[in-house]
Formats: sequence, structure tokens, C-alpha cells
Amino acid sequence: MHMAEGAAQGLNLRYDLLDTDQMPPDTPLTRIVDQAEKDGYAGLNITFPYKQEVLALTDQLSDAARRVGAVNTLVFRDGKRLGHNTDFSGFAEGLRRGLPDVTPRRVLLVGAGGAGGALAHALHDMGATDLMITDRRIEAAVALAEAVNAAANALGVDTVAHTVAHTVARAVPHTKDHIAPAIEQAEGIVNATPMGMAKLPGTPIDTTLLSDRHWVGDIVYFPRETEFLRAARARGCRTVDGSGMAVFQAVRAFHLFTGVTADDRRMRATFESFETA
Repeated sequence: MHMAEGAAQGLNLRYDLLDTDQMPPDTPLTRIVDQAEKDGYAGLNITFPYKQEVLALTDQLSDAARRVGAVNTLVFRDGKRLGHNTDFSGFAEGLRRGLPDVTPRRVLLVGAGGAGGALAHALHDMGATDLMITDRRIEAAVALAEAVNAAANALGVDTVAHTVAHTVARAVPHTKDHIAPAIEQAEGIVNATPMGMAKLPGTPIDTTLLSDRHWVGDIVYFPRETEFLRAARARGCRTVDGSGMAVFQAVRAFHLFTGVTADDRRMRATFESFETA
């Protein structure tokens, strides 16, 4: 997407995959970042599982990255490492466009890692009043719930219209006895884990607990139709896949890397071409 958009705007860009699966085992993240900076890259997109670990390698954080507690876009500029989070705005825009009739209110968020942090704060800003957060690490879910509530109190009603100040985020243990009641209470369920990727097949929750009154979102975009979304649709749920978040986080990252505003429709078209290539 970045290279195609650069070419469309007269920029000669190179976007490389630094695949940690192809590196020697236990290659430290600091070595990867140091080498990328030394090699003259404009920056890095950071993905699972490094979005929180990279925080310690930045010189400065954007407000979104600081609030979320995770970085997915690292920019090298004037000898500094600037950490940004474009997942935050990317998810919100993807949800708005993918399910335009949905106003998130009672939502179960599955996953409290780097992506989960971005989604939790985005859902809060979109008006969630009951945000249930579950993770296999209950301490991570508790910490994220506390961070969202603290942000809600700090922002107040004057900063964001509607019900932000009344958001209540709470941790839900990742056990059947707790997940089932949370799904029953929720209007929407969002997967913020890597579960569903080709190398991590499966679903983040028991999909037999879903009904046609739920809307369901997933951040996984390869494949776009995850097992989770396929099962949710079979049960009558409205769904939104991870492509919107993938495109809109990239639109923002392109601007951060180049200083040039990207055409989101063109970047979307490039993304769509991947499935037919």
C-alpha cells in the first residue's frame, strides 16, 4: 500500500518486510530497530508481539501512543525515535465505515495487548458505556480497564460529546463461567487478539454463544474472513473485518513517514488487490 501510494504521488518508496520468523531465534527488538535506523529507513510499522516492548526504545510518544500504552508506528527523524499509534484512529474509522449504523455501547473486547489497548480507547471515544475486557492474562485486562477509566475521568464530558465520562471499563476473567454472561450482556464483540491468523487458527471465544442481535468485529486481516467472522455471520451477526483498520492505520502512517497526505480510496484499492493477486 505504501509503495503504490508513493508511486501515485511521485515518490520512490521502498517498504520492506522484516520478518522475525526468518531471523535467528531470540533476536532482540533493540537490534532490529537499531539496524533499521542505521540503514536509513524513515521508520517502522510495529506489529504483534512488539507493540508494547518498543515503548522502551522511543525518545518521544504521541498523545495516542502514550494513552494507549503501545506503538505501532515508529518514525526516525532528526536523530529521534518518535512513537505513534495509528491503530487507535484506524480501528475507529474502519468500524464507522464498516458498520455505519452501530454506536458502540456495551462491548466485549477480547484481548488486552498492544492492539487491545488501542481498541479499548477507541471504543471509549466512540461512546462505549460498558466496556468489558477479557484476556487470558487477567492482570492485563485489569490494567487496561483501569487505564480506560482513568482516561474517561481525565477527558470529561467537555472534551468528547455524549457519554464518554460515564464509560465503565471492567475486566472479565477469560473463563467460560465469566465469558458467557459477558457475551449475553454485550451488543458487540471485538477480537483484538491474533487468533484467526493463518499461523494461529481458531476463534477467540465460543461462537455458539453468539446470536443475531450481536455485531462482531475482528482486527485480523489476513485472512479477511477469519473463522470467527465466518461463524458469526452464520449465526446472523453483522460483522466487520480487519481490512478497514489495516487501511486507515496505513493512511495515517504514510503521512507520518512522508509528510504527504495519502488517498485512502487508492490505498483501499491496493489492499483489495491483494486478495486477487
